[in-house]
Amino acid sequence: MRSRSRATVAALALVVAGGGMARAQQVPNDQPINVSNDTIVLDELSFTVSKTPQRLIDTLGGVSQVTQADIDRAQPSTVSDLLRTVPGVSTQVSSNDPAQSINIRGLQDFGRVNVLVDGARQDFQVSGHNANGSFYLDPEFINNIDIVRGPISNIYGSGAIGGVASFTTRGIDSILAPGERWGVEQKVGVSSNGLGAFTSTSAGYRYGDIADIYGQFLYRDQGDYRDGSGDRVRDSGSNNFGGLFKFNYHPGDGQTVSLSALSQKFDYSNFGTSDEGSRWRNNVVTSTFTAGYKFESPDNPLMNFNSKVYYSQTDYHQTLVAPDATYAALGAVPGDKLFDRIGTFGFDVYNTSRFTTGAFNHTLTYGFDAAFDRVTTEDHAGGYVSALTPSGDRHLLGAYVQDEVRYGDWLRVQGGLRFDNYGLSGGGYSSSGNHLSPKITVGVTPIKGIELYGTYAEGYRAPSITETLIAGTHPFPAFDIMPNPNLRPEVGHNFEAGTNLKFDNVFRQGDSFRGKLTGFVNNVDDYIDQANVEPGTLVCFIPGLPLNICQNIPGATGVLPAIQYVNIARARLMGVELEGAYDWGGGFVSMAGSHTNGKNLDTDLPLNTVAPNKVSGTLGLRFLEDRLTVGSRVTLVGATSKRVDTPSGGYGLVDVFASYKYNDNVSANFAIDNLFDRRYRAFLDSANSPGLAAKFSLTVKLAGK
Repeated sequence: MRSRSRATVAALALVVAGGGMARAQQVPNDQPINVSNDTIVLDELSFTVSKTPQRLIDTLGGVSQVTQADIDRAQPSTVSDLLRTVPGVSTQVSSNDPAQSINIRGLQDFGRVNVLVDGARQDFQVSGHNANGSFYLDPEFINNIDIVRGPISNIYGSGAIGGVASFTTRGIDSILAPGERWGVEQKVGVSSNGLGAFTSTSAGYRYGDIADIYGQFLYRDQGDYRDGSGDRVRDSGSNNFGGLFKFNYHPGDGQTVSLSALSQKFDYSNFGTSDEGSRWRNNVVTSTFTAGYKFESPDNPLMNFNSKVYYSQTDYHQTLVAPDATYAALGAVPGDKLFDRIGTFGFDVYNTSRFTTGAFNHTLTYGFDAAFDRVTTEDHAGGYVSALTPSGDRHLLGAYVQDEVRYGDWLRVQGGLRFDNYGLSGGGYSSSGNHLSPKITVGVTPIKGIELYGTYAEGYRAPSITETLIAGTHPFPAFDIMPNPNLRPEVGHNFEAGTNLKFDNVFRQGDSFRGKLTGFVNNVDDYIDQANVEPGTLVCFIPGLPLNICQNIPGATGVLPAIQYVNIARARLMGVELEGAYDWGGGFVSMAGSHTNGKNLDTDLPLNTVAPNKVSGTLGLRFLEDRLTVGSRVTLVGATSKRVDTPSGGYGLVDVFASYKYNDNVSANFAIDNLFDRRYRAFLDSANSPGLAAKFSLTVKLAGK
C-alpha cells in the first residue's frame, strides 16, 4: 500500500505540479521540513482571501503568491517580470510607459482587478491605446504579491470581479533578522540589453519591543532595449526615483499603530499611447500613504480588530515637445501641457471573532470599507485628455460579513455576504446603484492530504468615471466618443471547483509536495465594452486639412460611427488552472498552467482580453549547504488570434538563474532572461519584448544587536 500511495502522489505531482517556486532547507532524513521558515511557496501565509492568516495550500480557491525568494531569483525590472508564470494571470505593458496593467482570467481595466499596495487601492486610469487601468510600482519596493483569481475575495473591496492583486512592500523584517536591533542594506544591480542599473539603500531600527522604523531609497535608470532580432524598441527607457518609509508603534500587548508612505517619480519620453504622432515628455508622480491600528486581544478570541485609512494619488504630467499635424492644426505648440490626476481616499475597518457552537468552530469576520475617487484633468494642448479622461467623482461603499465554520478535520463551510453602494457624478451626469453579493464555499477532506471544494460567489463592479462620462472627439481620424450615464454595473456569477493536495514524506523523509487544481465558470451580466453607435460622423482622412476642402478630394472623406461604452447582456469566462511544487531539500521542481476561454454570449464572439494558454516550469538545485541555488525556468505560451489587430504566435522562453549567499550579510544573484534570444511579443503588449538580457545584483548588509 505504501508503494502504491507513493506512485499515486508521484503521478499527481506530474499532472498538478505548478506555479510558485519552492524553497526548503536541506534537512536530515529523519526530520521534516520546517514550514515556518524556508518553505514551499504554497505553504506561505496569505491574508488576502479571508483577512485572516491562512496557508495558500489551505485556501479554498485559486490563490498564488510571489515571494521574496522569487523576486531575488527573477531580478525583475518590471512587475510584469514577476507575474508571467502565475497561472491565470497576464499583464499588458506599453514599451514606452513604465505603467503596468494586470489581467486575471481574461478580465482587466477599470477596476475589474482590484490592485492594492499595502491595502490601498490603485485606481489610476488614462484613456488611450493602452490599458484602461494601470499602476506604477518598482519591483525593488515589493516584499511579496498575493494573487486571488475570481471574485472569491469580495470582502476586499468593490469591483474585483476578476480578482485581487495585493502588493505588500518591504519593511523592517526585510533587512533585520529576529534579535537584530539595527541594520543598513545596500543593493545594486546591473543588466544588459538596455535594462540599465539600479541602486537601493535601506535602513531600519528596532526600539526594543516598543517601535520600529524602516526607510528605503531607490534610483533606477533604463535605456531602450532590443528585441530578439536585435531591433531597438524606441522609447522603452525611463528612470525612477522613489522612497519608502514605515513606522510601527506597539503601545500595549497585541496592539500596533502603523504608518507608511511610498512615493515614486518616473520620467520618460514617447510619442503618446499610439507610439506615433506628437512627441511628449512625461513626468509621473505616484504616492501612497496609509495609517492603521490593529488590536489582537491575547485573552479574548472575539477581538481581532483591524483598521486602515489610506490615500493614493497619481499625477500624470505631459509636456508637448513636437506637435504633429493634428495638434498643430489645433494651435498646440511645444511647451503646452496636459495634466491628469486621480486621488483615492479610502478606509477598511473589520474585526474577526473566533468561537465555538457545539461541535462547530467559527471564524467570523465582519466590517465595512469605502473608497472615494476624484479625477481631475486639465488640457492646454488640444483638449483631448480632458475629453477622453473626464473629470468626476465616484464613491464605493461596502459592508461585509463572512463566517468560516469547521467541523472536525474533514469539513469546512465559508458563507459570506457583501453589500455595495456606489455613486458617480461629473459633466452634468450622475448615476448610482447597490447590490448584495453572496458567497458560499464547501470544502471536504475525504482522505488526509486531499481537500475538495466548490464555490459560488458574486462580484459587483460599478462603472468607472471614464466609462460613464467620456465625451469628445478622437484625434485623427476624428470620430465622436459619447457618454453613457445609463450604464449598469457588472455582476459576476462565479462557479468554482478545485482540489488542494498536500503530502509530506512522499519519497524520502522531509520532502514535500503541494498542488492546487481549479476549474471555474464566471458569467458576467451587463459586461461593459465599447461598441459602435449611430449616427456616424463625416471625417477627413488627411491630417490637418479642413473638412470643406477634404470633401472635394476623391476618397479623402468617409463616415465613421461614434463609439460608446455599453452593456453587453452576458459574457462568459471559463477555464482551468493548476500549480504546485515538489521540494526534496536538495532542490525543487515546479510547474504551472492555465487555460481560459471567454466570449460574448450575445454574439458568440471571443472577448479580446482573454490570454492564450500558458505553461511554465522551474527546476532548482541547492549546493554548498544551501548557500548556492542554480536553476532554469521554461515558459510556453500558445498562439492567439483573438485580437484581430495584433495576433501573436506561440513562443517558448528559457531563463537561467543562480543565487549565492556568502553569509547572512552578503549575497549575489545572477540571471539570464530569454536565453536563446527569442523574438516575441507578449499578449496585448504594444511592442516586441526584450531579447536576451543578463542581470546581476549584489546585496551587502550591516546589522547589530
